[in-house]
Amino acid sequence: MSIMEQMMGLMMGRMSKEDKEAMMDSMMEKFFADITPEEKQKMMTDMMPKMMEGMNMSDTMPKMMMTMMAGKDGEGSGMMGNMVGGAPSNRMPEMMLETMMPNCIAMMLPKIDVAKREQIATPILSALVKSGVQGMSNEQEVAYRQTLEKALTSGMQNASVNHGETKP
Repeated sequence: MSIMEQMMGLMMGRMSKEDKEAMMDSMMEKFFADITPEEKQKMMTDMMPKMMEGMNMSDTMPKMMMTMMAGKDGEGSGMMGNMVGGAPSNRMPEMMLETMMPNCIAMMLPKIDVAKREQIATPILSALVKSGVQGMSNEQEVAYRQTLEKALTSGMQNASVNHGETKP
């Protein structure tokens, strides 16, 4: 262990959590100033397993998805709520909603304990219904809800045909 690592260890051991977070914010900007995006990607890939130690992904992932989609208050203040309000030429929000989120949910739900799936899927579905109808006329809302209902019933039919696996 280098002298720098020993000094950092001593210093960090004496700091409060708030001080560590404040220091991290200020130091990250300086640390990453001369690092290329490729180097950041490699560093993130190398660090991710260490950061994820002790985390239960079946609990963490749905919470992260809900925060991304709707924010902690459930009112669209999450990352997606903020991104959707961005420039119309920005394709990222649409891509996330159309491809990434459905695929992430489809990939994660089967890995979650069967007994917990209902409590995880219900807030996701509620957010789709509650936030999805905002700003719609009565006719649009009825059509939207009918489309969701068809998706649910066709998903149930596919599930029984495919022995538990739904096909979009």
